Amino acid sequence: MERASNANIETAHFTKPILSTRGLTIGYKTKNETLVLEKDLNIKIYNGELVCLIGPNGCGKSTLMRTIAGLQKSLEGETFINQTDVKNIKPHQYARLLSLVLTDKVNVGAMTVKDIVSIGRYPYTNYFAKLEKDDFEIIENSLESVHLEKYKNRFFSELSDGEKQRVLIAKALAQDTPLIMLDEPTAHLDLPNRVEIMNILKRLAKETNKAIFLSTHELDLALQTADTIWLMNRDSELKSGSPEDLVLSGMFEQVFKSNAFTFDKLSGSFKVVHPTKGKVSLFGNGIHSTWTIRALEREGYQVVQDSDTTNRIEYEKDHWILKINDKVFECQSIGELLEALRHSSGL
Repeated sequence: MERASNANIETAHFTKPILSTRGLTIGYKTKNETLVLEKDLNIKIYNGELVCLIGPNGCGKSTLMRTIAGLQKSLEGETFINQTDVKNIKPHQYARLLSLVLTDKVNVGAMTVKDIVSIGRYPYTNYFAKLEKDDFEIIENSLESVHLEKYKNRFFSELSDGEKQRVLIAKALAQDTPLIMLDEPTAHLDLPNRVEIMNILKRLAKETNKAIFLSTHELDLALQTADTIWLMNRDSELKSGSPEDLVLSGMFEQVFKSNAFTFDKLSGSFKVVHPTKGKVSLFGNGIHSTWTIRALEREGYQVVQDSDTTNRIEYEKDHWILKINDKVFECQSIGELLEALRHSSGL
């Protein structure tokens, strides 16, 4: 079994990886020095797997993506797609193995959605780039896979950012490669569109049996959708494992260590560190108590369940009772509760 703490230990799989590296070292060469970002990487991606690359800014995520995609030369080592060294793959063959979706804004003039997706079929056309019946069927199926079949005749420039991203995913699907790579596919999108894009990619990996590899800053979404996470750090080797194993191993705390926030293993999310004002006891349960605790912690209070505490909050059905400094306040909302705390002394 693979250990989350070591990217070089192989997971038990019964199929060969679609992407693998051997002793891969990435970075940059200048006239005076060589800057190494990651070295001796032996990592794999399998068909039907959604892999998310995560790490702080400047750790080398884009460099790793560009190196694997063949847009940048490695310093050392080898990369294989479908068991073939990428250095031996000719350009027209490469386009049938790997499709790439970049973050850059696409300026396509008056092209329609169908025109954009059709570009994905060009690696399979003849010298005259003529599309056949099978090509059009693949294009239609690709649009249906991202729920854009009714948009095919609309101009790309008229779409929302989320719709444009789905068009580019459909184009990658139409290219029909075993490996799809996406660089920050949810960048610049609102929350509903970010969730939708990640859900689409998760579903497509399973339904099409393609390997989908993406870089992202969406840690919370990656934890909920990725089969495997590659966790990069500036000061240590890349870590690879299931989201749950990486959480339990404490890797997220190490990689994203900060005095401003902490990583909560129980919820799988980051919590902002607030200056502590004091302690307050809370009695009650259910969803109202959960969100009351969140509000109190945001205000800087340490929430305890201590009957001897002089400052108490009790939640009863549809209101909160605050007992502080021998005063009693009945509050109808969490907002009122916080306001009462702010204007009361003793904490």
